[in-house]
Amino acid sequence: MNNTNDNPADPFKKALAEATRTLANEPEMKVTYSVDPPGLSNDSARLPQVTRRMTRDEVMLARGVADAYALRTRFHNAQMHARYEPQGEMARDIYNALETARCEAVGTRAMPGCAGNIDAKIAADAKRQGFGEITEAGQAPLAEAAGYLLRHLATGRDLPPDAANVMNLWRGFLEGQAGDAFENVDDVLADQQAFAKFARQVIDDLGYGEQLGDDPDEADDQEGEDAVEEEEAAEEDQPDGDENQDSDSSDETSEETSEADPDAAEAQVAQEDAEDQEMSENAEQMEGEPPADLPPPPVSEADPDYRVFSDAHDEEIAAEDLASPDELERLRKYLDQQLEPLKGAVSRLANRLQRRLQAQQNRSWDFDQEEGVLDAGRLARVIANPTTPLSFKVEQDTEFRDTVVTLLLDNSGSMRGRPISIAAICADVLSQTLERCQVKVEILGFTTRAWKGGQAREEWLKAGREANPGRLNDLRHIIYKRADAPWRRVRPNLGLMMKEGLLKENIDGEALEWAHKRLTGRPEARRIMMVISDGAPVDDSTLSANPPNYLEKHLRDVIAMIEKRKQVELLAIGIGHDVTRYYQRAVTITDVEQLAGAMTEQLAALFESDPRLRDKAARRKAS
Repeated sequence: MNNTNDNPADPFKKALAEATRTLANEPEMKVTYSVDPPGLSNDSARLPQVTRRMTRDEVMLARGVADAYALRTRFHNAQMHARYEPQGEMARDIYNALETARCEAVGTRAMPGCAGNIDAKIAADAKRQGFGEITEAGQAPLAEAAGYLLRHLATGRDLPPDAANVMNLWRGFLEGQAGDAFENVDDVLADQQAFAKFARQVIDDLGYGEQLGDDPDEADDQEGEDAVEEEEAAEEDQPDGDENQDSDSSDETSEETSEADPDAAEAQVAQEDAEDQEMSENAEQMEGEPPADLPPPPVSEADPDYRVFSDAHDEEIAAEDLASPDELERLRKYLDQQLEPLKGAVSRLANRLQRRLQAQQNRSWDFDQEEGVLDAGRLARVIANPTTPLSFKVEQDTEFRDTVVTLLLDNSGSMRGRPISIAAICADVLSQTLERCQVKVEILGFTTRAWKGGQAREEWLKAGREANPGRLNDLRHIIYKRADAPWRRVRPNLGLMMKEGLLKENIDGEALEWAHKRLTGRPEARRIMMVISDGAPVDDSTLSANPPNYLEKHLRDVIAMIEKRKQVELLAIGIGHDVTRYYQRAVTITDVEQLAGAMTEQLAALFESDPRLRDKAARRKAS
């Protein structure tokens, strides 16, 4: 008798999981299905959910994602990838997109049956991101276009229409700047190390060479030369007589042993060969990966003692991957309706900030010069006295430094309601304002994937509840807007903050460290981070198994590290919570309605704190 509760999709899901393990050549690979965004980490793959209906789109998407993850696992070496990975964000995005395309291209060449599945995945991703509606190259991500072009050239297959649209918008630029490199892609496709060097060359050709960082091969060559010089110096320090004496002694011993007993001579030769082989193996181990007994690198640069029980389930995810485009549009409309009365006041404050920034960016003039642009304002003197010489003026170059601002928003449950709505609309309006002033803005959010501990806590419970395990929840770091993304393209993303169930717990220290790493990889001369929070870090599962100040201490350590390094200017706004005890530059507001004014005033004051801008404003006022 058949069980009426059996899910008709289960046989397909089981077969797909087995096929994924086989394709990845990883028999122990863990394959799960979830409504959460797909993901690949270590030895586990999370595939899109397949419902009982098993629609064609569901099946094709699941197969495409499974094949993509299997090919990535099979043909990708994470250590090699990390060795050549660039430092800057745009260069890193291009590098990662090219490597993903390489793995999928190599796989589809070897196993043509994967090609259709991969196409279905690409089509779904491109449709979800609205690539088919983009009409200008500036609205399309360059990294995605580079990956699409490499797939097309390496496989000869036509891309799905939405993806092809993005590729074609950038194709002229890509082939014009890096066409020579792309022509040789077949020569490096199967060799990841050679391909990594190829990818770095493409990035350099595209104009992002300054984001590559140091060349790892040059660093290795230098280390090798240093080692040779040290060895030669050591040999020069050793007396020649002792060396010859040891050599002669060894030869005499060998000859005596050989004449006295041939079997002993053979045994001695075998022993020497074994010793040579052991020394060779030890040398190879020293040149390769570090020994397994070395302690792992610290989780946090700010506090080496900070622990995380498991980061296998953490995620850094784009806002558009947490909701469909239709849902984001609906949530955005809801956000606009909620804050319609407040939006005008926020916009007025933002316009005031824009005027102040543009006033700082305005160029000034040096008057009474012997050459330059004729000063029409002083022509009256020439008319009154024709012997008076003409007066000229010279325009000075702007001293306004290129700047990037990160807005880091607390997405914890205590922000639910009006606080998160106002924070979202303020971030949205400030992003538009600063973009008009040529200041790039990144908007990030931080929360956890579950209440009171996630899968990390479950693993801790199964492992026997060790004392002081460290952080026990799964992080969710959300990218609402990347610094290089135009505001108009990501405008709906901020509506995600209105999604029911998104806001959970807050682990501020790791979020600040994450945002700081992203900022320090940027090429801009000035980097600013503004944190919006309504309380101290709280995660019940972590605090119940560790000292009660565990997360707060880590937050203080991270803030101290950022403020000491001075690579990023840090300021914070606390909503109903005194954050001045954490941050050197901070303000606390008691009413969320004050948030817009506090954000604009703090940013304006920070820009005016630049001594060069103050001096320039004083000179302009004096003239």
